[in-house]
Amino acid sequence: MSTPKLYSYWRSTASYRVRLALALKGVGYDQQPIDLRAGDQLDEGFVAINPQAQIPVLDIDGVRLHQSMAIIDYLEATRSDVPLLPTDPQAAAQARAFALTIAADIHPIQNLRVLKYVKKEFRQDQDGVDAWARHWIALGFAALERMASPRGTAYAFTDEAPAYAECFLVPQAYNAARFGVDMAPFPTLAAIVERCADHPAFVAAHPSRQPDAPAAE
Repeated sequence: MSTPKLYSYWRSTASYRVRLALALKGVGYDQQPIDLRAGDQLDEGFVAINPQAQIPVLDIDGVRLHQSMAIIDYLEATRSDVPLLPTDPQAAAQARAFALTIAADIHPIQNLRVLKYVKKEFRQDQDGVDAWARHWIALGFAALERMASPRGTAYAFTDEAPAYAECFLVPQAYNAARFGVDMAPFPTLAAIVERCADHPAFVAAHPSRQPDAPAAE
């Protein structure tokens, strides 16, 4: 069976989520960088791979998958030796809801193409664009903090190890830091992110360690 191939961009938080899931499950893969800043995702060759012209895309088991949550759910269904979701159906649904708060509500309105649109069409300078991103990230993090804080677990849904929720939270926290979001109002989230920092999977998947990352990053 051929080695999985991940089409990715070093700073893409959606790609970061998939890298984390692959690393946590011990799935090896080759990486094909797609430079979003240069517009590689708009090339005809890549649009043929993903008509949405977005990353990540994972070629695995003879199928080509896109959308980070769909990819991670596929890995969860086919690589169950290292489960990322709780076995309890209610807890699993809550973990997915936590992840969807990031993937569906926070991330889409502060990703690169949206920020470019805000900057161009609404004539915002970089400070205005950054303020937009901070607003939506902080609003979403306030909800996530309320979801996570009553549980009292080391991670969002487990005491043992980072799992499904952390695959989404840690990349979004990385993005929050880029835009200068104050994490003080979100102590539970900040503590979870800090606990993940030295985990081998999170070290390997970090944007700064990707083959297309600029040396200065």
